Amino acid sequence: MAKYIGPKSKIARRFGEPIYGADKYLERKNYPSGMHGLNRKRKKQSEYGIQLNEKQKAKYTYGVLERQFANYFEKASRKSGVTGTILLQTLESRLDNVVYRLGIAPTRAAARQLVNHRHITVNGKVVNIASYLVRPGDIIAVRERSKSLEVINESVRRSKVSKYSWLEWDANSMTGKFLNVPQREEIPENIKEQLIVELYSK
Repeated sequence: MAKYIGPKSKIARRFGEPIYGADKYLERKNYPSGMHGLNRKRKKQSEYGIQLNEKQKAKYTYGVLERQFANYFEKASRKSGVTGTILLQTLESRLDNVVYRLGIAPTRAAARQLVNHRHITVNGKVVNIASYLVRPGDIIAVRERSKSLEVINESVRRSKVSKYSWLEWDANSMTGKFLNVPQREEIPENIKEQLIVELYSK
């Protein structure tokens, strides 16, 4: 499966936000990389540039490549409701994102790896597809033989899953439940989805 494997701090600096999690390098240099980084930050962007930037931020945040992101948008636009909100709700429903939100992994990339390596089950069955869309009522758990993994235990120990109202987590059994699709105001990501809708509507 294709995925972005380039320098993450460079991408975070482009957007000026820690989209991959805590980043000490970003804290020191919160401006685009390169010798003209500071000047580039001051340069006025076009409307198209702002919209494109927002789409790229969403793609990198959720670890989705161009074609898959476009497919998500197309499906969201065919559903009744606010397209931008449906798009974000779909991205939030991806199994790798849910594993990350539950605190089983410290980052979405780490969550994707756990899923790919068959450490995660959905409703009692092993699922190794990171893009699998979780539905309300689904039970997401750490596979029995994987519960002793240090990376999982350390992440669970540090997690704060209680802040997400659409998820339920039992640390003793390492089992979580996807209660419902989150409302837009509950999704913490700093993404202006309307700009993405405007970009694809051109």
